[in-house]
Amino acid sequence: MRTNEREPGAGAARPGRATAGFPPALIGFGLMLVAFNLRPALSSVGPLLPGIRAETGLSAALAGALVTLPVLCLGVFGRLAPLLVRRIGPDAGVLAALVVLALGLVVRGLGGVPLLFLGSVIAAAAIGIVGVILPGIVKRDFSERAGLMTGLYTALLCLGAAAGAGFTVPARRALDLGWEGALMLWAAPALVAAVAWLPFVRSRSLPSGTAARPSGAVWRDPLAWQVTAFMGLQSSLAYIVFGWLPAALVDRGFDIVSAGLVASISALAQGVLALVVPTLAARRPDQRPWVVLVVGLPLVGFTGLLVGPLALAWGFALLLGLGLGGCFGLALTLIVLRAGDPRAAAELSAMAQGIGYCGAALGPFLVGLVHEVSGGWGWPAALYVALCLGAIGFGLMAARDRTVRI
Repeated sequence: MRTNEREPGAGAARPGRATAGFPPALIGFGLMLVAFNLRPALSSVGPLLPGIRAETGLSAALAGALVTLPVLCLGVFGRLAPLLVRRIGPDAGVLAALVVLALGLVVRGLGGVPLLFLGSVIAAAAIGIVGVILPGIVKRDFSERAGLMTGLYTALLCLGAAAGAGFTVPARRALDLGWEGALMLWAAPALVAAVAWLPFVRSRSLPSGTAARPSGAVWRDPLAWQVTAFMGLQSSLAYIVFGWLPAALVDRGFDIVSAGLVASISALAQGVLALVVPTLAARRPDQRPWVVLVVGLPLVGFTGLLVGPLALAWGFALLLGLGLGGCFGLALTLIVLRAGDPRAAAELSAMAQGIGYCGAALGPFLVGLVHEVSGGWGWPAALYVALCLGAIGFGLMAARDRTVRI
């Protein structure tokens, strides 16, 4: 299918049953609670990984798989979201996935390596499904404020990631828990979000056509593939940082505490542009200038941390975090803006996140392979630059004022 220029007023909000009986602010608050729970399951493992390996004898290869496997699951299981939406609707789909997420978080804390992996897969599957569904809900209920809501959603998602990374170990120490109990704690906010989302499921119905069977035309649309490529490449940039930044800093002479602080500053900074970029980018029909800005920041920041002067490490970390947050916020915004209606947003979200996350899982693997072969961080930095340039190229095509037609 050919893409078409955006028609004036396309995607404008229409009053209907989707938000009947609930103030938009209340629905937005529910979305924020959901968004907060989409990253702690992924970010809470890293800080506990040394202790997990010491207690369970987990090999380095399995430890790497424990970090990479959930990212792959985001893409694989995200493809189930359209089927779930057709069966029970998007709101009930979010609720079901939140319950499954809480179940997975409990399972991985029951003890033992098999249950740790099983619970991680269950939790990541639920996260992948929710992540695919939410852009369609934003398009349906907040089409006139899509940029603001996408920014808030992305910022809360980044806050959840920072909370998982920063509070898991302190909570373990404060409550005198083992690593199992510390991981299990994150089931509580998932259940809180499920309870808060329950009223919307009972009272809200779908706009006509939202849950229709996918046409398949999105897979033949060049614009959809451009959005997908940008989503995958920017996700790869982020997961490379999550997986390798602390190790790279230690190799370059930082002690483990300082390396953790630099990584934490970078993670916290993500929330700033994750909020600002979607809000501002959605105000104009063309988002190409934002692509160059948000991808350029991590290009400078991460390569600076890998091969630049250590005296500037804190500044590089700040640039890195700002850029990664902006990249993710812009990627989600493009899914909403390049879709003309909620159904198109749902199909494009499933494609972009399903394929994108599967591809993103290769990034940390390739960086590790290049680092092992080269013995340093120069060639990994060059690979990161190449991925950034690819993201800019596909992002410039995806950010044009056009829509996917299905």
